[in-house]
Amino acid sequence: MSKRAIRILLIVVVVLGGLFVAADRFAVSFAENEAAEKLKSQEGLSSTPDVSIKGFPFLTQVIGGKLDDVEISIKDYDAKSDGDTIRVADLDATMHGVDFSSDFSSATADRAAGVARISYDELLKAAESEPVELPLGATGKVVGLSDGGDGKIKVAVEVSKGSTKLPKPVHVLSSVSVEGDTIRVHADKVPDKLEVLGLSIRLPEGLVRDVTDFEEKVTDLPGGVKLDTVQAAPDGVDVAVKGENVDLVS
Repeated sequence: MSKRAIRILLIVVVVLGGLFVAADRFAVSFAENEAAEKLKSQEGLSSTPDVSIKGFPFLTQVIGGKLDDVEISIKDYDAKSDGDTIRVADLDATMHGVDFSSDFSSATADRAAGVARISYDELLKAAESEPVELPLGATGKVVGLSDGGDGKIKVAVEVSKGSTKLPKPVHVLSSVSVEGDTIRVHADKVPDKLEVLGLSIRLPEGLVRDVTDFEEKVTDLPGGVKLDTVQAAPDGVDVAVKGENVDLVS
């Protein structure tokens, strides 16, 4: 074969390769947009999620009927919590091994893992309740949550006696954990007494924990993923989620 023929052949290969890549990228972009719109409709989302299909080439994955990985990012998702809702600010998850139907109307991932971020203000709703009665007519109520450092949550408790409040909230450091579908906040140590209007009020531990300790149930996450672990972060808690046979689109 002449040098000129070889050059022509190489040019043809490069052009065809470029066309294939262009077609592949167009196809994956179309599929991502379709999946995002279907997910928005299925989950009743207020905004369109980000869907990113990984792996190249995409078209060969389609022919095989299985995608390697699909990354999903959802903002402001309302999960359920004991008949109420809890707002998940961000939910980022990666779906591994996604099987889909021939008409693309359904897709199921072998497994999924990700992180759901819940703000302290949202988590505080679980702690906000009627003030708990303490000895000598005092009451206590959780009024704030913040990052306590070293994986702890700082819980601010407002103590009152009648119409008079302590000048500053009482703060306790608490551990956060996941048990089943529930986030639990448990004070590492609670005060055994308080000084209120010149009076020293002794505080039974169990009574104080009625104020400081609380839990929040989180269910109905997209695709049926479940809570795994939780960690305190600067602006809220990061909850690791995972699941198997997760419905991406159904």
